[in-house]
Amino acid sequence: MEREFGALDFDKILRNAEQQMARVAELRSSMVELTGRAQDEDGLVTAEFGGGGLKDLVLHPKAMRLTSGELAERIKAVIEEAAADLQRQLSEMMEEAFGEENPLRFGRDPEGALEQVRQAQAAYDRTHEDLMGQLDRIRQRMEG
Repeated sequence: MEREFGALDFDKILRNAEQQMARVAELRSSMVELTGRAQDEDGLVTAEFGGGGLKDLVLHPKAMRLTSGELAERIKAVIEEAAADLQRQLSEMMEEAFGEENPLRFGRDPEGALEQVRQAQAAYDRTHEDLMGQLDRIRQRMEG
């Protein structure tokens, strides 16, 4: 009895999945240490941003000379820059680990992500139909 499943290589699929999981575990421990940092142009406001949000905010004493509105705007801008710095570091780490298969690339292009999901769904559907057809033929051979 011949067991033919077309072009599907289950061992390769499993090996790839195991490699991906190992990379994810390695990344998880590295990501805990990532911290985005930013400072305004005058050095009056400095922020550090981590996975849990704002880790540190330092206001130089001269920052108190700003109006409350100016200070609030600087704080918001610096926090946004620190968060963007964290995102950049995370993207670089993911790009290094996953290359073209970087899951974070979808965050930069949501429409592209939806298209990739549609393509993946279509590929899955085709593969599922092929596999079920192969299994049905095998079943028929075994019964007949």
